[in-house]
Amino acid sequence: MLSEKSTATVRATLPAVGAAIGDITELFYAKLFEAHPELLRDLFNRGNQNAGLQKQALAGSVAAFATHLVAHPDRRPDVMLGRIAHKHASLGVTRAQYRVVHTHLFSAIAEVLGEAVTPEVAGAWDEVYWLMANALAAIEERLHAERGVLAGDVWREWTVTGRTEETADCATFRIAPADGAPAPAFAPGQYVSVQVELPDGARQIRQYSLTTSPGSPVRAITVKRVHGPAATGPDGEVSTHLHARVAVGDRLRVSAPYGDLVLRDRTAPVLLASAGIGCTPMLSMLAHLADTGHTAPVTVLHADRSPADHPMRGDHRALTHKLADASARFWYEEAAEPGDGEGRPDLSAVPLAPGTTAYLCGPLPFMRSVREQLLARGVAAADIHYEVFGPDLWLASA
Repeated sequence: MLSEKSTATVRATLPAVGAAIGDITELFYAKLFEAHPELLRDLFNRGNQNAGLQKQALAGSVAAFATHLVAHPDRRPDVMLGRIAHKHASLGVTRAQYRVVHTHLFSAIAEVLGEAVTPEVAGAWDEVYWLMANALAAIEERLHAERGVLAGDVWREWTVTGRTEETADCATFRIAPADGAPAPAFAPGQYVSVQVELPDGARQIRQYSLTTSPGSPVRAITVKRVHGPAATGPDGEVSTHLHARVAVGDRLRVSAPYGDLVLRDRTAPVLLASAGIGCTPMLSMLAHLADTGHTAPVTVLHADRSPADHPMRGDHRALTHKLADASARFWYEEAAEPGDGEGRPDLSAVPLAPGTTAYLCGPLPFMRSVREQLLARGVAAADIHYEVFGPDLWLASA
């Protein structure tokens, strides 16, 4: 709960901080990595840093958190905090690292805003920061406890037991714990972090969804290779490494499973909408629904560049056909086959059962479009859930 005095101060200074938050976060990361280069080498995604995506995500989350506290000083935005906490937990972030972040973030705030940062202003924003940091740390520690791991020690060695080339740019890696112990349980839709050592010695980390059903003895991730730097995404360091260098018999450092995009009401009608490699968590959900004999309506939607680019297209259809009341609709930008749609998904003719819960994963413009169409069709906002691969820019772009 934000104190009454700090609420007034944050409300008064939020426009100025919000206007400068981009400069603040840019300077913050420069200070942080100068003091702790190992964090950029072994924890932060270098591709997202180069593209400026992490800066946008941090700015968006801080601004959204502060805005929420001003509007609702007695309530926390737990959905936003939960999503961030799952990502932090999968990376092995520790409570001590929040103090490191605090030092360099507030140094950046003071440098950018100058004399505007009076002791009263500094104290109010300090309260905002620690409300957010302590909440995240508490959620992360609970997530670790649920998985039987220690903060900062989420990793196990796994062996690659199989590899399948799904498309020209997507490969599925089947993995198993190297020590022969049982694989940890996970919920359909969750992901693991994979840490690899790159040629320059950096140990970079990326998250990949588990694509199998939790009830399956097989664990698998499907990785899309990203071709070089792009203004809208990471530079593909880890995906390229996995595609070029990792074969059956090799070992990977893999985290415990995390992620808040999971099937909630297992008896309700379900809509699974994805684009590109965003189909991976949806395939896990779909496999679970098939394994458990889900009888309520299931609507599967997917958009891609072409049928040849659609990862696990055959599995997408086969799993849908296993369900008692399910349908699949695919849209492609080019080379659409008979029965498939062309261009962007149009949900106007898609039947939606009352009480449908929707799960979305894909590029942000795709998810925004699908969400708007679902809302227009009467699906409640609370029943639409999403996953973003990489920094969550939904808030930053709102």
